[in-house]
Amino acid sequence: MAGRRGGLNFYKKNKRLSREQLIGIFSYVFLGLLMCFFAFTCVYLFGIRTSIIGASMEPTLYNGEEILIDRFQYFFSEPDRDDVIVFLPNGNTNSHYYVKRVLGIPGDTVLIKDGMIYVNGKIYDRNGLFERAADGGTAKNGLTLGENEFFVLGDNLNDSEDSRSGNIGVVRKEYILGKAWFAFTSDEGLGESGFIK
Repeated sequence: MAGRRGGLNFYKKNKRLSREQLIGIFSYVFLGLLMCFFAFTCVYLFGIRTSIIGASMEPTLYNGEEILIDRFQYFFSEPDRDDVIVFLPNGNTNSHYYVKRVLGIPGDTVLIKDGMIYVNGKIYDRNGLFERAADGGTAKNGLTLGENEFFVLGDNLNDSEDSRSGNIGVVRKEYILGKAWFAFTSDEGLGESGFIK
C-alpha cells in the first residue's frame, strides 16, 4: 500500500496551549468578570431608579419623574435633616417606594402647631419651602424621635402622606433604601433633570 503517503490526511495533531496563552486567556476572563462586578456594584449602589408617584414632593420633584437612588451613602453615615430619602413605609415590601424629605433626626422633638413646624422648639420652614400645615397629625402634640427614627415630610405639605400619618409614622433607618440624588425630567416636562437639593 505504497499510495497512502500522498493522500489527504483527516487526522489533526493535538495542539497544546502554551503557558503564556493560558495566562493571557485567564487574564481576559478575570478582567471581564472584574468589569462586570464593578458595573453591577455601581448600578446597585448609585443607579437604582424609581418613579415619583403623586404630587407630594412638588415643587422639588413631580409626578412621573424618575430618580436615581444612592444606597452607598447611608452605609457609613446617617440620613441628615433636609435629605430626600427613599423608603418603604414600615418596611412593607408590597408597597411602592416613598420619597420624602427628612425633617427630624434621632433625638429631635417635632411639633406641628397652628400650621407651624417646630424642630427642637425652633420654627422650621426650609427657606420658605413649606406652607402652613393644615394638619399636624402625629406631631400635633409633639413627638420625640428615638434611636434610628426619622420624621419625614413631603415638600408639598398639604398634599402629602408622610410621618404625620398613622400608617406611615416615623421611618426607621432599616426601612430606608437610600438617598434620592438625581432626577430625570418627566414626560410632562414639569421638572428639570439634575441633582436633588
